[in-house]
Amino acid sequence: MHPELRRDLWVALSVATVGGLLGSVFGHPVVGVSVALGLLITLLFIKLARLHRWLVRGRPAPIPELGGLWDEVIREVHKGDRASERHKERLTGLFDRLQAAASAMPDAMVVLTQRDVIEWANPPAERLLGLHAERDAGARIVHLIRDPAFGAYLAAGDYHEPLILKGPVDPLAVIVQIIPFGAREKLVMARDITHVKRLEEMRRHFVADVSHELRTPLTVLQGFLETFADLADAKDDEARSAIALMREQVERMRRLVDDLLSLSRLETTPARAHDEAIDMAAFLQGLSSIAVALSAERRHAIEVEVDGPDLIGNAEELRSAFTNLVQNAIRHTPAGGTVRLSWRADAVEGRFAVIDTGEGIAERHIPLLTERFYRVGSDRARASGGTGLGLAIVAQVLLRHDARLVVESALGFGSTFTCVFPSSRLKTGPLRSPVSPSAV
Repeated sequence: MHPELRRDLWVALSVATVGGLLGSVFGHPVVGVSVALGLLITLLFIKLARLHRWLVRGRPAPIPELGGLWDEVIREVHKGDRASERHKERLTGLFDRLQAAASAMPDAMVVLTQRDVIEWANPPAERLLGLHAERDAGARIVHLIRDPAFGAYLAAGDYHEPLILKGPVDPLAVIVQIIPFGAREKLVMARDITHVKRLEEMRRHFVADVSHELRTPLTVLQGFLETFADLADAKDDEARSAIALMREQVERMRRLVDDLLSLSRLETTPARAHDEAIDMAAFLQGLSSIAVALSAERRHAIEVEVDGPDLIGNAEELRSAFTNLVQNAIRHTPAGGTVRLSWRADAVEGRFAVIDTGEGIAERHIPLLTERFYRVGSDRARASGGTGLGLAIVAQVLLRHDARLVVESALGFGSTFTCVFPSSRLKTGPLRSPVSPSAV
């Protein structure tokens, strides 16, 4: 037991005893004890009132002297106040240092409340996002950054991938990433990528120019090789073999140039320029005809399945992307295997899939398939005759159609390449009657 509490209890007992003795003198000991205890309780309430008044006033100096255990309570409260004050000073200093560090960063940082209201912004936010820390505090960020892409990105709630925006002034370009934290608060970070965009633009122009310039000499070479093949002596096997090899390599170079030019067009032309409603049943039948022609004597079973509303997009671009997937499936499926083309759509999304029973792809390769010139294996690439750009073209076309590519594959169990389109890319109206799977 605390010494002061023991002392206060002895005082209370002594006062009660004295009150009882005085009451006995007058023949009323109980009344004496009651009066003594009443005085003690009154004194306690007076001290409690003084303590409450001191606490309400913010615990100013001087500290009241109440005696006994009350002084111990007041000392503990005061000690806690000093510790809290020191902790507050440390936190304030840490916050000031963090704020100074954030202000010194070249990247923009904006803190948003639960309602996407600007709470704080560092100085680079003015240059990169057009926000002023003091002037714009308390305003909703979507009222100041009016790019529809940013509003959609903020509302979507999926911030795994960053967003590239035009800056407040040309030719500034910024990459924006939102990081949720705390109680539904958000940290908006933006970085200047103007130099990266400029380098990317230079690369695209260089590839397009070089590819364009290569087309003419390749066409000339191809023409002369065809002439030489006709003039070559039928008995000269070495000459005919050399000419055939040269023709094969020139054709491979021509396909590579065509793919590079296709990628360049996709990267430089505006999206949605030629969007239209595409009859998916007829579209997939056309793809199945291409698959049959590619299969030739290998006699693959080509199946088609269509169910759901039609797709809205650029038919030429989508035909190029889907044909690349069909070509890959035919190339890497053994003779007699099955290739299925499927279109399924509902109110949520549309899914075009190419499913094959081919050799499959090891899991480690799947994340890298859409990189330019990436090849699963040199032997496989040499046998297929591909350029290594087909899936890069597919990824670029899907990006222009707000879609994504999902790859599922395992060695020895075939592959499934699925293009997933959002509901905004589906034609509204009554759902198409499902077309049963058909073999071609």
